[in-house]
Amino acid sequence: MVVQDSVDAGDSWVGVRLEPFLHQVGGHLSVMKYDEHTVCKPLISQEQRFYESLPLAMKRFTPQYKGTITVHLRRDSRGHLSLVAPPLKENREPFKVSPESAAVAIWQTLQQTTSGGGSRPLAQRQQAQVAHSLKESPAKALLRPEFHLNAQVSSLVQDVNGNQVERWSFNPWGLHCHQAHLTRLCSEYPEEKRHRFLLLENVVSQYTHPCILDLKMGTRQHGDDASEEKKARHMRKCAQSTSACLGVRICGMQVYQTDKKHFLCKDKYYGRKLSVEGFRQTLYQFLHDGSRLRAELLEPILHRLRALLSVIRSQSSYRFYSSSLLIIYDGQEPTPGGMHPQEAPQKAPGSAPAGLAKVDIRMIDFAHTTYKGSWNEHTTYDGPDPGYIFGLENLIGILQDIQEGE
Repeated sequence: MVVQDSVDAGDSWVGVRLEPFLHQVGGHLSVMKYDEHTVCKPLISQEQRFYESLPLAMKRFTPQYKGTITVHLRRDSRGHLSLVAPPLKENREPFKVSPESAAVAIWQTLQQTTSGGGSRPLAQRQQAQVAHSLKESPAKALLRPEFHLNAQVSSLVQDVNGNQVERWSFNPWGLHCHQAHLTRLCSEYPEEKRHRFLLLENVVSQYTHPCILDLKMGTRQHGDDASEEKKARHMRKCAQSTSACLGVRICGMQVYQTDKKHFLCKDKYYGRKLSVEGFRQTLYQFLHDGSRLRAELLEPILHRLRALLSVIRSQSSYRFYSSSLLIIYDGQEPTPGGMHPQEAPQKAPGSAPAGLAKVDIRMIDFAHTTYKGSWNEHTTYDGPDPGYIFGLENLIGILQDIQEGE
């Protein structure tokens, strides 16, 4: 949101106050919402260079790269801390704070919640307050470093028995990442330090209820520059999950349940524990809206995955270590005429044929991607990425099995 703050004389400024991105379902770096069509994330040089030299054939399978911005922590006269970025050139005119913002309202509620008071368990009280904030609280972006939210956020994703809470009107993972990132910035850097962020397309902006599956692709997750300790840790995670036997594992998920009007959410810890059969069942669950299997989504998803597979096979020397693949569709079903209410009439290159349900497939997270000519490359590889291809082929096979079983 673009804001102008002038609480005190001499305290006037214009900037974009970044918000937690509530549709982040995986990863560990915080993704922030810049505006309705743009998100941003901490800049890693290797990822920036990948986007700047992206092969043309891959562009339709990655978020649009929009450049970089400088972000800083700003404490206003009331002591409230925000992550603030300059407005883009087309948005230089200042705007007042919008009266409501779900992301900031939720974040504000989490900060103000304490463990004391009330007879209900903390998680239940917080969930009720968050639901209330979604409807009524103004967005004031009170991102205060003095609030340490480890207990609060963890209680939001667990019930009173310590079991993972799965049903949400929003996905709590983005708040978890934002909390960790803000805490690190406050503890490791001086407040006036500037931080560089990547600006990327918000690939779910056109969806009413975005259903997102985040898949960690490949049989290897560590980069060439990983320490021996980190290499061993990632190899152990792969060996103990479906990454080893399938070349793909679930890193996060949200799927809209039309019968309950909420999201069913899973995180990376859930995905690591899945067997091959559990992986298959979770894929099925991702395509189920609580009332029926969205079987009409299978063909367009398969169409896009096969197109991606063809592109990956043509990318010699590329290794997409630790990257993810997003599968996206709308939990709000199309209108009877077949056209989604928000769908543009133009079809993007490589999109599913006319008449098929709208889905999207996007590759993300390229901090450890290497290729011939990449900066600080440690090793040059020949041919396409075998681990990524292995994962794509198995993913396509499992989805075909689900399709044939219908």
